[in-house]
Amino acid sequence: MRGARPDKAKRQMDDTHDAAALGQAEIRDLKNTVFALREALEKVRQESGESVLQATSRANAEILQLKTTIGALRDELEASHASREEAVQQAHSADQDEIRQLKATIASLRESLEAARLDKDKGVGDALAGAQNEVSQVRAAVVKLREALERSEYAKQDALAAMRAQHQSELNQLHQTITALRGQLQGAPVRQSG
Repeated sequence: MRGARPDKAKRQMDDTHDAAALGQAEIRDLKNTVFALREALEKVRQESGESVLQATSRANAEILQLKTTIGALRDELEASHASREEAVQQAHSADQDEIRQLKATIASLRESLEAARLDKDKGVGDALAGAQNEVSQVRAAVVKLREALERSEYAKQDALAAMRAQHQSELNQLHQTITALRGQLQGAPVRQSG
């Protein structure tokens, strides 16, 4: 029985030794894995750092470019504002000049219109006075013509009356002459009317 124990102890020692060897191998593998992971992590950190630096550099360059663009746009905007203000001032000044000219033109046209109105009123007054004078003259002429016509009518009636009287007298004389001639022709005595 004593001889069986050492075998068992040897086996246990071998098992322990194998277990220790396995443990050592596993530790070695784990160390190798840790080392590999550390290298990978360092590589990632390095690449990440480079990426961050590149991104930061690009961002800084873009920021600088944007600042330059903003400055240029601000200058352009200020120049545009100044130009617009100047254009507004010029337009306002031109409008004021045009308003002054239009007011002067309106005043001149009003004066001309008033003068034309006065001339027209004077012309109308003169024309009315002339027309009234002419109407008075025409009326006077009509009155004179009417009087002359009436006188002419009276003269004509007088002349007609005188002519009628003369004709009547001539007719009477002719009737007497005819009667006398008839009497002579018939041999009868002629009776003369007184």
